[in-house]
Amino acid sequence: MRKLLFQSLVQMPLTEAAPSADDKALAELGASLARVTRRRLGRSLSIREVDAGSCNGCELEIQALGNAYYDLERFGLRFVASPRHADVLLVTGPVTKNMRMALERTYNATPDPKWVIAAGDCALDGGCFAGSYAVVGGVSAVVPVDLHIPGCPPPPLAILRGLLALLEKVSAG
Repeated sequence: MRKLLFQSLVQMPLTEAAPSADDKALAELGASLARVTRRRLGRSLSIREVDAGSCNGCELEIQALGNAYYDLERFGLRFVASPRHADVLLVTGPVTKNMRMALERTYNATPDPKWVIAAGDCALDGGCFAGSYAVVGGVSAVVPVDLHIPGCPPPPLAILRGLLALLEKVSAG
């Protein structure tokens, strides 16, 4: 124990490097996202996040969208607590048997027009949890999916790009 304590005093901590400061790209992405959202809906885009049984890796990246660096609200996007106020369902994780009915109810409670985004590799086909006795499958096994954002977990910029791609797809018809 004493040896580990002394090593920790002289050794640098093991952490990941900070993300590169690409503020211009983030601002450009956010501006185009806000522009497309206003054109399509005439207001802010409301997102309801649903964890269908994930390991919470994707949720950490989604929560990063609300921090001071990404600040999702400045782009006209916001998370809502009720599916009745949502335009987009952002679903993470494989759908477990216990969450299947909850996801279906959330989908049915969301007013039209509604879009579903499956975020992460597990939301596509169950990921590393596929084949488990407790997993139904990916999100598309329960509700129709409009867009899939790959990654384990997908980084916040990929989620923003996915939202922009969805809105541009919807605007194009």
